[in-house]
Amino acid sequence: MTKLRRLGGLALTVGAGSVAAAVALTLPGPASAGTTLGASAAETGRYFGTAVSVGKLGDSTYVGILNREFNRVTAENEMKWDATEPSQGSFNYANGDRILNQAVGNGSRVRGHALAWHNQQPGWAQGMSGSALRNAMVNHITQVATHYRGRLYAWDVVNEAFADGNGGGRRDSNLQRTGNDWIEVAFRTARAADPGAKLCYNDYNTDGVNAKSTGIYNMVADFKARGVPIDCVGFQSHLTNSVPGDYQANLQRFANLGVDVQITELDISGSNQANVYASVVRSCMAVARCTGLTVWGIRDSDSWRTGQNPLLFDNNGNKKAAYTSTLNALNAGGPTVPPSSGSPSSSSPPSGGTCSATVRDGTRWSDRFNSEVTVSGTNTWTVVLALTSPQTVSSTWNSTYTYDAATRTVTLRPNGNGNVFGITVLANGNFTRPTVRSCTAA
Repeated sequence: MTKLRRLGGLALTVGAGSVAAAVALTLPGPASAGTTLGASAAETGRYFGTAVSVGKLGDSTYVGILNREFNRVTAENEMKWDATEPSQGSFNYANGDRILNQAVGNGSRVRGHALAWHNQQPGWAQGMSGSALRNAMVNHITQVATHYRGRLYAWDVVNEAFADGNGGGRRDSNLQRTGNDWIEVAFRTARAADPGAKLCYNDYNTDGVNAKSTGIYNMVADFKARGVPIDCVGFQSHLTNSVPGDYQANLQRFANLGVDVQITELDISGSNQANVYASVVRSCMAVARCTGLTVWGIRDSDSWRTGQNPLLFDNNGNKKAAYTSTLNALNAGGPTVPPSSGSPSSSSPPSGGTCSATVRDGTRWSDRFNSEVTVSGTNTWTVVLALTSPQTVSSTWNSTYTYDAATRTVTLRPNGNGNVFGITVLANGNFTRPTVRSCTAA
């Protein structure tokens, strides 16, 4: 569970063969596929990440492993409510930004954790209730998600809102007591603040089919049926010596609802550790919409499970047997993650008139990546995309463009080949998806 202080050529889907006929590129392949966790996971379109503590970024052994092995990062505590809004209306992003900048500098993407949780609330929020707390939660989500807009690939919007031993019901908390719709409100607020981020629900003791996981399953099914924006479900997977026999089946039933699933806080203790790690990885690899795994820490000495040695590296940073079994399971492969799972559901980027545009992740290489943009509402449009420093535009297809280096914005217009176009971005170490600044009908 999320403990306190933890504590927590060019492959396109557009216009027949016109692109291939127009351009021939030789693009670099993966630099070290199969030799590190992140590179191996990327072979099937997945990621392998870790939780990072800002206090350890001065540790050269820690940072060396982080930079070598992982291509996704979750801030351990630095983006939670108590860290980002210690006084009401006064926000502090310094430590979260430091983790983000370190990750981006190493070519990794970042998952935000977590916008709303009954634990690790600042003292001022703990003393609130009713509409005052609801309004404070909405403002907090809006401000924090807006600060990181376009820079994080996903958010754990709500964390651990279901109870153990309650027949699949909600946890009693100050947030729950503001009204049963609080989770829906949190997700809608997050989508409005950052339309490009994938929005996830995250919880523990949900690894198999049980009352708690079924309660969450029912909530997700309801959200999908009613158009509440939810893109992914995280399974923390704090395990000891075994994995539930229906672990893979549980992941698959959630994926069948049309959401991505991820292993978000993996750590495993016990004498059977190496085998259990391999089993968890194989289960994820077998589910096409299981898009990645994150271990909760790097070395055993970094773990919140003190003395249980549940991670992939020992206290000195040496690879353990569990590391080898995990890498072998990744290298065994599985179905490739489908492209559709690279985009958030029901995205509503800024628009003008009857024009709207949505962005979907495309092919990624070691130094650049594609994004596909779909425009609806008009055949004559102008779309402005914002890149993230130090990215630059390389080329576009099915559109003409101008680039403003000062603002890192790309202005695109149709070239007569339809309303689906794309952009190739030189990452320069930052693989953040472009965001829609505006869409204007001509």
